[in-house]
Amino acid sequence: MAHNLFHFLSWVFARYGYGAIFAGVMLENAGLPVPGETLLLFGGLLAHRGILHLKWVILTAVVGATLGDNFGYLVGYRWGTGLMRRISARIYVSSQRFDQSERAVRKYGVWAVIGARFVIGLRTFAGPLAGALRMPFASFITANAVGAVSWAVTMGSTGYVLGSSWQRLVRFTRLIDWIAIAVVAAGLVAYAAWWRGRGRPSSGGA
Repeated sequence: MAHNLFHFLSWVFARYGYGAIFAGVMLENAGLPVPGETLLLFGGLLAHRGILHLKWVILTAVVGATLGDNFGYLVGYRWGTGLMRRISARIYVSSQRFDQSERAVRKYGVWAVIGARFVIGLRTFAGPLAGALRMPFASFITANAVGAVSWAVTMGSTGYVLGSSWQRLVRFTRLIDWIAIAVVAAGLVAYAAWWRGRGRPSSGGA
C-alpha cells in the first residue's frame, strides 16, 4: 500500500509540482476529504531529495491552508451547519465525528481552529463550522493564520527530516496523528478546567 501511494504521489508531483500541495491543502481546509497533509509531507520529502525547495513547499501550504479555511468559513457562514452535515454524510463522515467537531469549535472557539490543523477530521470542518457558528471573522482569520503557519512548518519540516525513507515517514505520520490528538485533547481539557476555575468564588474572605 505504501509503495503504491509513493508512486501515485510521485506521478502527481511530477505533473503538478507545488500546485499539488496548494490544491490538496486548500480543498482539505475548505471542507473536502482531500489528503492535504499527506501531500505536504510528501512535498517535504521531495525537498529533502532536492526536487523541490522546502521554503516554497511550506509557503505554498500556508497560502493554500489559509485560503481554504477562509472559503470554508464563508460557506459555513452562508449556509450553516445543515449543509455541512449533508456534505459530510455524502462523503461518509460519521455524524459522531461531525458532532465532535462542532462541539469543539463551539466550546473552544479560536483555540479549536488553531488546534484543528493537527487533528484528522477536525481540520476539514473547522473553517466551515467557525463560519456556521458565527465566530467573529477577525478572530477566525487570526487563528487561521497562526494555525496554518505552525502546521505547514511542522509537517513540511517533518517530511524533510524523514525524507530519506518513505516507509519511515508513513509510520511516523500515523504516530504523529495520535500524538497530536492526545496533545490537543489534553490542552482543551486543561483550558476548560482553567476557565471553570475562573468562575469559582474565592474560598478566602475578610
